[in-house]
Amino acid sequence: MINFSTLILSSEANGPDGLFDIDATLPLIAIQFLVLMVILNIILYSPLLTVIAERKEYILTNLTNAASLLEQANILADQYEQQLNSVRKETQLEITNSQKMYKEIFEIELNISQTYIDDLLDSIIDDLLAKKNTALNSLETIVQSLCSEIETRLSI
Repeated sequence: MINFSTLILSSEANGPDGLFDIDATLPLIAIQFLVLMVILNIILYSPLLTVIAERKEYILTNLTNAASLLEQANILADQYEQQLNSVRKETQLEITNSQKMYKEIFEIELNISQTYIDDLLDSIIDDLLAKKNTALNSLETIVQSLCSEIETRLSI
């Protein structure tokens, strides 16, 4: 590799200024740079900065709108949850009341059915007892007639 320090030292100075010659070109390049910087600032950077500022403002307004909408949604969700809880409680109360009512109705109907069945059984038992008594009476007469017939036959 080439050693840069030896290269700089071995270079010859052409004129009174030495290695770096500052003529009128350096201020001309500086003015040209400044003019280009102003032109680029006017043409490119200013519209770009305004677009960036507008976009930032648009994003901020959308964020504030989204935050307010989210807050409203949370408020509505809380209201609906409270309404849902109250409706659940009312429904549970109605269910327990209807269960009690149906239980009472069932017990009443069960009692009515039980009394009807008891009355029916009593009437059937009475009927069977009456038939038993009539059957026993008829059997008794038949047995008496048979006994008398057997006695008459035995006596003969």
